[in-house]
Amino acid sequence: MTVLMAATVHTEIDSPVGALTLTAEGGALTGVYFEVHRRRHKLPDLGQAIVGEPVLVEAERQLGEYFAGQRREFDLPLAPRGEAFQHAVWAQLREIPYGATRTYGEIARAIGQPGAAQAVGVANGANPISIIVPCHRVIGADGSLTGYAGGLDRKRLLLELEQPPADEAGRLF
Repeated sequence: MTVLMAATVHTEIDSPVGALTLTAEGGALTGVYFEVHRRRHKLPDLGQAIVGEPVLVEAERQLGEYFAGQRREFDLPLAPRGEAFQHAVWAQLREIPYGATRTYGEIARAIGQPGAAQAVGVANGANPISIIVPCHRVIGADGSLTGYAGGLDRKRLLLELEQPPADEAGRLF
């Protein structure tokens, strides 16, 4: 019996946060990586560069809508590689509403492991599907911006992007 493995493929797109590399396998998105990704040396094989892979085309379209302020949730098949604990954390990240933030401790409590805030931080940092699985929405217990694979400037930009215009939020600025 021969088992065929789906090949990993990738494409690169431009975005307001710099070039992004999107990876897919078997019709599901497996990664969204920044050009200057903090853990780039640990990235999986990106596979063949390809144009027209349906899930990559759709991911590019949805990311474009997100950056244009026209999309708040993503609707894509996802297949991140990771351990069970990481998958639990990443699933919880997808529950953080657009424009909201959570602390590492809040994520730990939400997955039923209240003492695991540090482990949540490690899993958050290992998230392979940046932006779409919104690890940028996780902040320190004191409200500070903490580590981000794309750098704190990108994290700040993504969080600012998700804030409503001042007039809608009842702010002057």
